[in-house]
Amino acid sequence: MVKSITKKKYIPSSKEKYMCAKHKKFFTDELLNWKKDIIKANNLGNLLNSGDDNVSSADIVDQASSLTDKSVEMKALNRSRKLILKINSALQRLKEGTYGFCEETGEPIGLKRLMARPVATLSIEAQERHERDEKIFIED
Repeated sequence: MVKSITKKKYIPSSKEKYMCAKHKKFFTDELLNWKKDIIKANNLGNLLNSGDDNVSSADIVDQASSLTDKSVEMKALNRSRKLILKINSALQRLKEGTYGFCEETGEPIGLKRLMARPVATLSIEAQERHERDEKIFIED
């Protein structure tokens, strides 16, 4: 009888020193896996949609539908591209030792927030202030 060894996935803890080596490794792995998944999903999407080209179709409805699909696809690719840039920026901050600290206040962002949004650059308080300021600016 062979014992199956199930390795528990490491989860950063607030009991550990903030942004210790374990935390940095965890977030580096998370960001790299997220980036790999985005790239893989986009390549698969491009492959699946490469043959779907109704633009040359005689039916105007097919042409409109195809153009709408392409527009939605381009917006999704653009969002993915921007997210990859944010992931790359987060990975660079990890190398520099500034990852996990608010860009405005220099205070720790917090493990829960980073686990929910690994590319976060602002603490919750700074993000809320930024959104309030943005809302006031839009209303003026």
